[in-house]
Amino acid sequence: MLWIITALIISYLIGSVPTAYIFGRVLKGADIRKFGSGNVGATNAMRLLGIKAGITVLILDILKGFVVVYVLGGLLENKTTLLSRELILILLGVTAICGHNWTVFLNFKGGKGIATTFGVLIGLAFNIPGLNLVLGLVILSWIISFVISRIVSLSSVIAAVALPVYLVVFKQSRLIFITGIILSVFVILRHKSNLVRLFKGEEKRLNFSNKSR
Repeated sequence: MLWIITALIISYLIGSVPTAYIFGRVLKGADIRKFGSGNVGATNAMRLLGIKAGITVLILDILKGFVVVYVLGGLLENKTTLLSRELILILLGVTAICGHNWTVFLNFKGGKGIATTFGVLIGLAFNIPGLNLVLGLVILSWIISFVISRIVSLSSVIAAVALPVYLVVFKQSRLIFITGIILSVFVILRHKSNLVRLFKGEEKRLNFSNKSR
């Protein structure tokens, strides 16, 4: 049990690393929370720091989720028999997402968790048969929505809602389905303010024409 508790703490701390905030401070000397949407995530980093820095933040946030599930989860293999491997990987992933969303380094106010959730799903797909197909369809749903709308938040919510649907269609386990529901709820709750702006027609579209500064 000690191995599991230690791994969960490490997972939370890795997820808590506020990548966008750090990049904003280092590259611009600015607090990203006081710019644009105020969100500590890749989209807002792209608006403040430019496309290249924003993509770097995106990749690093994805890696947080992936490393926790794939690497840390791999290190835990054969360390405990109290929980199934699938459940351990899920717990690590959800804990990392919680770290990103409610980071201890910024008074428990973090990002929306989309990139880190994506990284977690990639890590799970390496370990759970059939999940790679579900992940591919979730990505496709996000891309189609974004190409049509150019609104990141809308695309993220649509992809989140689609996740548990695809899990049912492709007959994933009950545990994975419940996890999909939890992740979907996380995304929707973290996008409450975005949804309000969407209904008011005030949500900003992402413009790639701005160059990195």
